[in-house]
Amino acid sequence: MEKNNTQIKNTEAFPKTFWTANVTELIERAAYYAMASFVVLYLGRLGLGDYWPSTLNGILWFLVFFLPILSGTIADEIGFKKSLLGAFVLLAIGYFIMGYPVWFGGAILLAKGSSEITSGYDIIIPVIGAIILIGIGGSVIKPCISGTIQKTSGKRATLGFGIFYMIINVGSLLGRGISYIARKEFDLSYIFAVSVAASIVAFFVVLFFYKEPEQEIKDKAKKTVAKILLDMVLVLRNLRFAVFLLVISGFWFVYAQVYNVLPKYLEMVVEIDPAVDIYTMANPFVIVFFQLLIIQLFGKLKPIKSIIIGGIIIGLSMLINLVPILLYGNIREGVNLFWVTIPLGSLFIVLTVALIAFGELFAAARQFEFIGALAPKGKEGLFLGYANLPMAIGALIGGPAGAAILNEIMCKNSIMLENGLLQLDPFWNSLGWIILMGIGIASAFFMWLYNRWIQKNPLK
Repeated sequence: MEKNNTQIKNTEAFPKTFWTANVTELIERAAYYAMASFVVLYLGRLGLGDYWPSTLNGILWFLVFFLPILSGTIADEIGFKKSLLGAFVLLAIGYFIMGYPVWFGGAILLAKGSSEITSGYDIIIPVIGAIILIGIGGSVIKPCISGTIQKTSGKRATLGFGIFYMIINVGSLLGRGISYIARKEFDLSYIFAVSVAASIVAFFVVLFFYKEPEQEIKDKAKKTVAKILLDMVLVLRNLRFAVFLLVISGFWFVYAQVYNVLPKYLEMVVEIDPAVDIYTMANPFVIVFFQLLIIQLFGKLKPIKSIIIGGIIIGLSMLINLVPILLYGNIREGVNLFWVTIPLGSLFIVLTVALIAFGELFAAARQFEFIGALAPKGKEGLFLGYANLPMAIGALIGGPAGAAILNEIMCKNSIMLENGLLQLDPFWNSLGWIILMGIGIASAFFMWLYNRWIQKNPLK
């Protein structure tokens, strides 16, 4: 009888709050990815020059990945529901302010980004304010939703987080698709209108349907900002952990170029009006349709080996852009693909994004698994709280560094064509992609060396 009751209990449906959290995450991801692929192009067309768009985008991603260390603690104190409601208010305001210079501030979007900074403080200040609000709001969402999934999944956490990860990518596809329609119907600034609308919808979903998950009753001291910073010092003093974070940051540096180098390369070199939102759909598409297959075929690989494979794949994803440069010459030559003509250079950018997604499937989830195993016994939760630091570091450095690789290396000795696109010198163009490939491969190589080091020096 006891066995039968256990079987019944294990097959019970997930609670309502689990699904509400997933719906909320889907809408929030739709809001974020409605604008993510075009942020650097939008800021460039506002007149922020060659470097500020990618640098500000890097800061935005840094805030989203770094601040959960603080915002997660605050959410635990005041409750997930209040935190989510406050976060969506911040997000709606932040996205609105991003579009404000065009909608109400009289700013006119350029046909394409210019190397000169032509915008004034009336544009720069709202943009910086919007990035801070979006970064703070996004950082609150992450621990609240993942915490809800954890608390409502029970013994089926693996399945629960599998559904959650799938939902994230469905939301990403949805946001990009709606964004495409909005910017084609109106103008580029309306990608932020989509984000505002989605954030408002998510606010009301939380307000009316989200129920605070049951809290575990524990006698523990409340964390202060000082305690959090002290914990960070404690964590980073662990040499094995600190070296791992540094090495895997190379993977996330390359990943960040999906939203920095790739959009600008398309706009400056390949197409006058590139469908970046459609092209970058290759990332969530691959994850949605190949996640289970990769887990089934390679799930038994040790996490560190899987991460190394992910690094190699993300490096090769950059290298394939040499194919149209060296073998075909004209990267703007049209290719018929499923009744649609797409420039050869754009086709290889799509392949790049798809390969990066495969690299992500091998490395991203296994990163958390490895950190959990690496942490000292009893401190797994503390160390996992800092597991997003490589993404934050990769994004922060990847923004300005990616812009430098594009503008100072790829575009060196370029010639402006009559249509406004750049004709790049094949040598310098190739060198830029080789450098990006080298960073990914170097990350994998140093991860291999790191693995040998920890094997030769086991913990006593």
